[in-house]
Amino acid sequence: MPSYPYRVVDVFTQTPLEGNPLAVLPAAGGIDETTMQRIAREFNLSETVFILPSERATCAVRFRIFTPTMEMRFAGHPTIGGAFVALACGLVADGAQQFSVEELVGEIPLRVERGDPMRIWLKTPPIEFGPLFDRRLCAEALGIDESEFADAPPQLVSAGNPNIYIALRDPASVDRAWLELAGVRNLHGGQSSSDCVFVFAPTPAGAYSRMFAPEAGVVEDPATGSATGPLAAYMMRNGLVSSSDGTSFISEQGTKMGRRSFLHVQIHGPGGSAGIEVGGSVVPIADGKLHLPE
Repeated sequence: MPSYPYRVVDVFTQTPLEGNPLAVLPAAGGIDETTMQRIAREFNLSETVFILPSERATCAVRFRIFTPTMEMRFAGHPTIGGAFVALACGLVADGAQQFSVEELVGEIPLRVERGDPMRIWLKTPPIEFGPLFDRRLCAEALGIDESEFADAPPQLVSAGNPNIYIALRDPASVDRAWLELAGVRNLHGGQSSSDCVFVFAPTPAGAYSRMFAPEAGVVEDPATGSATGPLAAYMMRNGLVSSSDGTSFISEQGTKMGRRSFLHVQIHGPGGSAGIEVGGSVVPIADGKLHLPE
């Protein structure tokens, strides 16, 4: 019976048992795609990462990322948590300050800020703005009043994973919001959709956020790195945060569900023209071996 080592880490936190938990298999060669999906369902975390060799000369390793129900083209907390494990397992050159990983969306550049604590930054892939959504339908889907919305239109924004961004007036409104599978489908005329719904309120520090992805098998996600770069772009477009070069802020997420997370954002170039970085810390929690049938 083949065995595969795994590690569990908490991402976007310095405190064990907070942040977003992640399972990582650092030596996943030999595991087929169907089994990867079954393993992700077994761990039943927001995502599980499988680390493989990369065929790209510019990438240190390749990540395949699965939720309990589907494979992701790109995801933030698995990228940062997977990078932390890759460094710890010697899959990346010792002392490296910059390297890239391969994901389905393409090459993801990473930057390591060494210190106490160490913080790993990813560069958000190209961001695309999509259609606007009706406020009334969004309010009905979230179970809140339309008067609780901020002065910004709900909109689809994507950096590999599409998210509907809904800005509310204050954190209390964000905490009152809730989204079930039927609510997502109502936003799309009753049809299934892989869109996630990202609800937030601007704060002095940046944003207070929650993310719902019931179609992906994630009722609520404690920390969503792939959604935080587009969040910054959406906030800049709607005047909710400065678009100046060098702007930095923090998105606090997962607090309502008892998994408080801090996602750091840095804007490079006016309006993010030189890129948007999302960074955070990682805490190791557990390690073991997964035993699979022949």
